[in-house]
Amino acid sequence: MIRLHGYWRSGAAYRTRIALNLKGVAYEQVTHDLRKGDQKSPAYLADNPQGLVPALETEDGVLIQSPAIVEWLEERFPTPPLLPADPAGRATVRAMTAIIACDIHPLNNLRVLRALRTRFGADQAQADAWAGQWIGDGFAALEALVGRHGGTFAFGDTPTTVDAFLIPQIYSAERFGVDLAPFPRLLAINAAATALDAFARAHPSAQPDAD
Repeated sequence: MIRLHGYWRSGAAYRTRIALNLKGVAYEQVTHDLRKGDQKSPAYLADNPQGLVPALETEDGVLIQSPAIVEWLEERFPTPPLLPADPAGRATVRAMTAIIACDIHPLNNLRVLRALRTRFGADQAQADAWAGQWIGDGFAALEALVGRHGGTFAFGDTPTTVDAFLIPQIYSAERFGVDLAPFPRLLAINAAATALDAFARAHPSAQPDAD
């Protein structure tokens, strides 16, 4: 049995749940409350020295970092594919995914926002504005790229890794009060994706550890 270590509101764990569900892979969940620092326990650090979520226990060992986990899922469970068949298409999907994974999400995750508050004295409004700036910049680029490559979903008419990463980021954007009206294509993708069972079952509110 595959075991996913995560936290209900973690965007990285959320995207991993989506990918697992899209692949039809059964998994158990182990929860770590990031607010309490559960992810820094000695037992968890023994498996994931970075002390972050998600981590995926598999027959190949413990995998960390959601982009690597999703790539492993694509190789280990190739059907249905989350990457296009052609090299140019795969490169495009990976680039769109990286906008979220590398340029948006790391700047508004819990530990960065906590540092803004504790080390630099930011209040909630300032922290939200910080997160909103990077989300808005990344979403503007994605809106243009979806205009070139998208259909029902971010790349064509079937879900890819972009969608698995995008939907959790939209969830975070809503939490931070980001105005999403300038991104109608992304909102349409969100509506199409969240209507699918794989995405609905992965939503934070549907998780066993949700508040």
